[in-house]
Amino acid sequence: MTAMLSFPVALAVFAVSAAAVWIAGVYLSYSTDVLTRRLGFGEALGGLIFLAIVTNLPEIAITASAALHHDLGLAIGNILGGIAIQTVVLVILDAFGLGKADPLTYRAASLVLVVEGLMVVAVLVVVLIGTQMPGNFVIWRMTPPVILIGILWLGSLWLVNKARRNLPWHNSGAAPGGQRLPRGTAKQRREEYARSHGYGLVRVITIFTLASLVTLAAGVSLEASSEVLAAHLGMRGVVFGATVLAAATALPELSTGLASIKLGDYQLAVSDIFGGNAFLPVLFLMATLLSGEAVLPAAQKTDIYLTALGILLTVVYILGLIFRPRRQIARMGLDSLLVLILYTIGIAGLAFI
Repeated sequence: MTAMLSFPVALAVFAVSAAAVWIAGVYLSYSTDVLTRRLGFGEALGGLIFLAIVTNLPEIAITASAALHHDLGLAIGNILGGIAIQTVVLVILDAFGLGKADPLTYRAASLVLVVEGLMVVAVLVVVLIGTQMPGNFVIWRMTPPVILIGILWLGSLWLVNKARRNLPWHNSGAAPGGQRLPRGTAKQRREEYARSHGYGLVRVITIFTLASLVTLAAGVSLEASSEVLAAHLGMRGVVFGATVLAAATALPELSTGLASIKLGDYQLAVSDIFGGNAFLPVLFLMATLLSGEAVLPAAQKTDIYLTALGILLTVVYILGLIFRPRRQIARMGLDSLLVLILYTIGIAGLAFI
């Protein structure tokens, strides 16, 4: 059915779906923040799991659809490319969120964020290990590496939750001269806004449900139209998934990140990106279950390349959170500038693989 679409129609479907992801993602983010506070999740482990799943609904829909169609290249490219491009979202937040005030990592600096960044690196290392496993090692529609990724992700959430509640460091690992407001301020203000405007629990759940359905439907449309666009543009599925498709699915993170920074919650903006990046590889478990194939061993050189790029970009920001460079170039911190340069070179390098 998608093969019958012309290029203009496929482009229109892709653009409308991307816009739907952006708009629904905004409502989804706000309603999620309100629900987690009203249902008592807060910063608890259950809240972290709930938020990770909800904020990645577009990627979940695309991965599920691609896996069912056995288009593993698109699924892998979208997941691994999504990690790289969502890290680049921090560059945009740095340049346009704070402007000339201070670099993002200077304001957001916290040992908790360093822990979250290290968890992203750990999960991606397991992804690299999984790509080297034999393709016929499938037991009950699962493989050991994807199971390990799921366990590692849950363990990382436990560590992050523990770090948020208590770290054996001065001021719980917060850096001096950083964020002035307590972490979670943005979520609290969204909840206060909802209450002041008479948004009851039923109304919030309704908004959340509708936004989730729109996001899932738009994600499937993005996956379907992207196949046609990639074919017309002569791009491989992994390259298209890692760039154009990943950029479209990263729109909600960009919108909510800018909103968090506007409310002075810089740590939340960075945490949402790291948290989403740590969760994305868990989708390989879902893709393996749905396709019945060992997904990671099907990874191409470009996929391994993107995984390494995601690790590199994350490490740059981890170092930025530790060293907190205050100098700015082109309205962004030195770490953001380096990430932008590395990402540009990295994506250009895909053409030579």
